[in-house]
Amino acid sequence: MTSQRIRIAVSNGIGELILNKPERRNALSSDMWEAIPGLVKQLETDSDVMAVILHGGTAGAFAAGADISEFETIYATPESAEHSANLISDAVTSLAKCSKPVIAAIEGACVGGGVSLALTTDIRIAGKGSKFGVPPAKLGLVYPVDDTRRLIETVGVPAAKDMLLTGRLFDCDEAHRIGLVTHIAERGTALQMARDTARQIAANSLWSHGAMKRTFEAVKAGWRDDSPEAKALFLESFKNVDFQEGYSAFLDKRPAKFTWR
Repeated sequence: MTSQRIRIAVSNGIGELILNKPERRNALSSDMWEAIPGLVKQLETDSDVMAVILHGGTAGAFAAGADISEFETIYATPESAEHSANLISDAVTSLAKCSKPVIAAIEGACVGGGVSLALTTDIRIAGKGSKFGVPPAKLGLVYPVDDTRRLIETVGVPAAKDMLLTGRLFDCDEAHRIGLVTHIAERGTALQMARDTARQIAANSLWSHGAMKRTFEAVKAGWRDDSPEAKALFLESFKNVDFQEGYSAFLDKRPAKFTWR
């Protein structure tokens, strides 16, 4: 399925969500934000997809922030501003809640809304030469609360304050040091590393991936070791078909062939 400025591709168990606006270095416009939830749902419900990669295609950038050329229109009235804010929130929430593992492959600029998208992913791989920044203070704006929360959870309060208050650009080495980036790749190879990582992920149990993503969110929500929900989720793992296949494959010394979807 293809739209003009964002599209998906599926091959060998890996789904790719591709930002496709090279003429503006993938600056994020309203139609792109609006398309994301539906495309994420397609990837999530496709039983052939075991992992998702988010990347910037051939643009030479992951996403160079918001498409400022729209601002006079989308922020012309309180109503249009609220509509735009809801589009963005729905888009990032759909990625953050995706039950399948999501990897960001970052090359070039990852700024503003690009960072918002990257923060929703489980693993972030950046090519050398990538640049990061969150500049709402340079525009007289405030970073959304959900994005700020994800930023704090990822890099901590001191680094988040530095990023937001200065609005400065910084390189992938610093992004890696503060935890914004998981892995650094050679320039131009982030997508290849992401595909290699996705293949490793795809060889494992999709049931386990979904359950572990639920566990991460539950821990943040306050689940304790003795929470009834935590115990129920742990015990559920012993009942699914992937566990039966996993331990049988281990005993047989062969690769597991997981079938849960």
